Amino acid sequence: MRIGIVAGETSGDYLAAGVMKALQRRLGDVQFYGIGGPRMQALGMESRHDMESISLMGLDDLLSSMRSILGIRRELTRYFIANPPDVFIGVDVPDFNLGLETKLRAAGIPTVHYVSPTVWAWRGYRIAKIRRAVTHMLTLFPFEADYYKQRKVPATFVGHPIADDIPEHLDRAAIRRALGLSEQRLVALLPGSRISELRRLARLFLETAVELRSKYRDLQFVAPMASDKAGRYFEHVVRELRPDISLAVIQGHAREALAAADVALIASGTAALEAGLVRTPMVVTYKVSPLTALLVRGFSHVEYYSMPNNLLPEPIVPELLQDKASVGGLVSELSRYLGDRRLCEQTRQQLGKIRGMLARDANERAADAIVNVLEARS
Repeated sequence: MRIGIVAGETSGDYLAAGVMKALQRRLGDVQFYGIGGPRMQALGMESRHDMESISLMGLDDLLSSMRSILGIRRELTRYFIANPPDVFIGVDVPDFNLGLETKLRAAGIPTVHYVSPTVWAWRGYRIAKIRRAVTHMLTLFPFEADYYKQRKVPATFVGHPIADDIPEHLDRAAIRRALGLSEQRLVALLPGSRISELRRLARLFLETAVELRSKYRDLQFVAPMASDKAGRYFEHVVRELRPDISLAVIQGHAREALAAADVALIASGTAALEAGLVRTPMVVTYKVSPLTALLVRGFSHVEYYSMPNNLLPEPIVPELLQDKASVGGLVSELSRYLGDRRLCEQTRQQLGKIRGMLARDANERAADAIVNVLEARS
């Protein structure tokens, strides 16, 4: 069995590896090839390019990397058509994968897209392209599958693997000890996994931490980094600013850092969902270029951008985006949690509903859907 697969960022590497393991259990000897990260490669996948070479953050990265990314996609398209897989799985990175999937499907290769593009939130016109590109869509969230079925795109809600991995009861004190952190109150700082994100947010997060520490002398901070490259960049900013705070910069362990924290400051993205799943109160922030922000506002269909706010009946996560993403604003919102234990407990109770929605044995359900696509072809 030959399966083409492409993931373009750390979260995609994690999701893809889980599905690959489930498919190996079902299908036995499987050859995976395409683009993937360390988790995927550890399972024997042949990656033809570095995963970070196709990662994007809005229009900023697209303009600076377009020629290189389009060249990689052309090369990969030719390679897959010359060496056709039995099925192709595109994991997230829709700006890259949907174009690739369109060409592969036109060449007779069935395509599965895992992780819905946020077409329900902005740029709804993309649904026509998705309909051409995708044989079957696998969604992480229940409302997404309903959205696609209403628009004649075959889709399956599989749940979220992170929800499956997180136990119902967390020993926060034990997690803190395992990370080498003290019993002082803890703030987790997650300014993003990409260098382009860190350029915009690392300094803001550290300056916010310094201001918080001046108000609450019992605080310590932990900053889990998604990669060595991200860690080196963040530590460079730390050396520049020399913040007078107790700060542990660690490699990986983002979920554990979030679970251990009393409150978290997070760049909008997967980390906000993880914080929700471990029931940690959070403040979400983000900054992109003015041009990207203008496009987002022009094509957006939603009021809230963090996934917890879109999953829960009522939004409870403060979101400070663009001009609102200031040290003063972030300190004010974080202080609401640090100064009010009752609010923290109420927030944890509300966030606890998310795990029940999403824990569905996602890897196995995704593998089932992919096998169904394979069987329909034969």
